[in-house]
Amino acid sequence: MKPFPSTLTRHIIHTQATHPGATGEFSALMAQIGLVGKMIANDLRRAGLINILGTTGETNVQGEAVKKLDEIANESFLKVFQYSGLVCALASEEMEKPVHLPENWPHGKYMLLFDPLDGSSNTDVNMPLGTIFSILRHDGKGLPSEPELIRKGTKQEAAGYLMYGSSTMLVFTAGHGVHGFTLDPGIGEYYLSHENIQIPDKGQVYAVNEGNAKKWPDNTRKFLEHLKAKDKQTGRPYSARYSGCLVADVHRVLLGGGLYLYPAEVDKPEGKLRLLYEANPLAMVVEQAGGKASTGTMRILDIEPKSLHQRVPLLIGSKNDVTLAEDFIQGKR
Repeated sequence: MKPFPSTLTRHIIHTQATHPGATGEFSALMAQIGLVGKMIANDLRRAGLINILGTTGETNVQGEAVKKLDEIANESFLKVFQYSGLVCALASEEMEKPVHLPENWPHGKYMLLFDPLDGSSNTDVNMPLGTIFSILRHDGKGLPSEPELIRKGTKQEAAGYLMYGSSTMLVFTAGHGVHGFTLDPGIGEYYLSHENIQIPDKGQVYAVNEGNAKKWPDNTRKFLEHLKAKDKQTGRPYSARYSGCLVADVHRVLLGGGLYLYPAEVDKPEGKLRLLYEANPLAMVVEQAGGKASTGTMRILDIEPKSLHQRVPLLIGSKNDVTLAEDFIQGKR
C-alpha cells in the first residue's frame, strides 16, 4: 500500500516541530491562506453562473479597471484575516493604503501583503489565474506603521502563490525549499504533490507579451531575437508560452525551466509589476528552487523599496537563462 500523502497541515506541523521556538502562529496563518484559496477557487468555478464576471466600473490604485472577481478575491482575504488575530498588518495590491486593524483586537506578529487575483483579464475567458502572497514579521509592539511594510525582499519570512487552473495549487517557501500542494476539491484538503521543487538551470521556453516589443529598448529586443534564432548547440529556438497570468507563466517556468519577462520599456523604465506584491514573493520562491530573479541590472530581492506600490521590471526563471538575459540587457552581448 502506498503511504498516505502529506497534507498541507501535516507538512507545516512537521516542519514546525523542527523549530524549537515555533508557536504555531505561522502554521495557522498558512492554513488560513489555504482557506482563502478554496474560497477564491470556488468563486471562480461558479463565476459564469452567478453574474460575477466583467468589471465593477471602478478603477483601482494601479489605474486599472476593477474586475468583479478582483473585488471578491480581495474581500475574501479581508474576511479571513482582518479579525483573525493572526496578523498585525494587511496590504493589498488593490488598495492604496494598508487595511485598518482595530487596536483593541488581538493580533499576531506577521504582516501579510497580497495580490488577491493575478491575471484577472483571464476571468471572462476561463483561463488560469493566481494569487500571490508575501509574509513579513513584525518584532515591535503594537500595530506596525505603513513604512514597516516597505521592506526589501530578503526580509520576507515566507512567500508563495495559489494557481487556479485545471487544479488549484498552493506553492510556497518558508526559506527551506519550495513545496507544492494540490487541492482535492472532493474533501477540501491540500495534498503535497510537488516536494522540494528544483527549477532546471536552463530551459527552452520563454514567456513575454511580445505585443509590447516596440516599447522595449534595443538590447531587450535583441535578446528575444536571440532566443528565436535556430542553434542546436544551445537548444534554440526557444518556444513562446504566454498566458497573460504571471502566476501561471512563472509556475510553468518553475517546473520546466526557462524564463518569464516583463522588461522595462523605453518610456517606463520603472517597469510594470509591483515589487512588494508580485516580484518579491515570486523571486523568493524561484530563488529557493535554485533559480534567479532580476530587473535586468540587479537582484530583485536586494532592491530597497521606496513605496508600497513601487513597480519594477522582472526577469525570472532558470539561472542560466536569466543571466543570459541580463548580459543582453546590459550590452555585454
